[in-house]
Amino acid sequence: MITLRTIQPSDYQGVEKLIFNAFINTEEGYGNEAELVANLRKDPTYRSYFEVVALKNSTIVGHGLLSEVYVFKDDKVLITGLCLAPLAVLPKEQQHGIGAKILKELEARAKNKGYPFINILGHPDYYSKFNYKLASRYGIYPPFPVSDNSYFIKELHGKSLVNIQGTIHYLKAFN
Repeated sequence: MITLRTIQPSDYQGVEKLIFNAFINTEEGYGNEAELVANLRKDPTYRSYFEVVALKNSTIVGHGLLSEVYVFKDDKVLITGLCLAPLAVLPKEQQHGIGAKILKELEARAKNKGYPFINILGHPDYYSKFNYKLASRYGIYPPFPVSDNSYFIKELHGKSLVNIQGTIHYLKAFN
C-alpha cells in the first residue's frame, strides 16, 4: 500500500538518493535534480506543504516538489503559479501509479491554496494523460530553448490563463 505525506527533514537524505536513482539511468540522465531540490528548499518561497513523499512499507519510493514560477511580459509579473520539478519514483516502483498519485496530491494542494496553474517540462506521453496542455497553446513560453512538445501547463481554476501570455521565470535555484 502506498501512502503520501508532506516531507519531513528526516526524509531529505533518502529523497536525495531516490532522486539520483530515479534519474541516473534515464534517457536524459541525472541532471543535478537532487541539488535542485536542496536549493529550492533554501528559497524564501519554499513551503514543505508542496513537497510530498510516497511511502511503501515506510520506505520512500516517490517524491514530488512544486515551487513558484512567474509569467512575465514586458518586465511585469502577470501571474504566479507553480512548477513541478522534479517528480521521481524509484525505478523498480515505476509503472504502478505512484507518480500519478503524487501528481494528483500536489495538484489538489496547489488548487487548495489558490494557485492558478502548474507548469511542467516533461515527457509528452506521460503528462498529457493528466490534462496538461502545451504551454504554447496559451502563449506561454519557457525562458530557454526546449522542444515545444515537452513544455506543459495545466489550469487549476477554470480559465485562469485567459489573457495571460508571456515567459515563465523560475526561481534562482534553477540556474
